Amino acid sequence: MADNQKTEDVSQFVNGMLTQMQSRFQLMSANIVQKIDDMGQKIDSLETTITELLEQAGNGEQSGGAATKERS
Repeated sequence: MADNQKTEDVSQFVNGMLTQMQSRFQLMSANIVQKIDDMGQKIDSLETTITELLEQAGNGEQSGGAATKERS
């Protein structure tokens, strides 16, 4: 009977540990996915900003080129 109780205790302990590990793994996975989503949004924002800056620089070159021609 004592062996049976020990086996049951160990089984409950192991099940409890596995449940804790699973919960922690799910939490870490959710955090990682959230950070990847945040990084994706930041990259999208950066791409938009770079595109806008390139467009502004292109417009500035055209305006600057016209001003240079007028001065000559």
